[in-house]
Amino acid sequence: MAISDTNLRTAIFAAFAADRRLAAVQVRVGVLNRFVHLAGAVDSLVTRKAAEELAAQVPGVRGIVNRIDAPGAPSPARAINLRPGHSLLEEPG
Repeated sequence: MAISDTNLRTAIFAAFAADRRLAAVQVRVGVLNRFVHLAGAVDSLVTRKAAEELAAQVPGVRGIVNRIDAPGAPSPARAINLRPGHSLLEEPG
């Protein structure tokens, strides 16, 4: 049985809190059908990328939509970064 969106969101917040680079940032996290949506603002591209990479490492995540604003970041992307082995056509659950 796949992990629920609520449990994924909780696991991502726990991972952020445990990471010294992300513990103090205020990033919004939403999860729908195991796709993670990140939003908010951070002070660097390094922190933005760290949030995306850490969220992607949580087991059960199918992909990341990173709309975190940072100096030098592209305009909020509409792209979905899929984890290897996952498909947009995959049924959740």
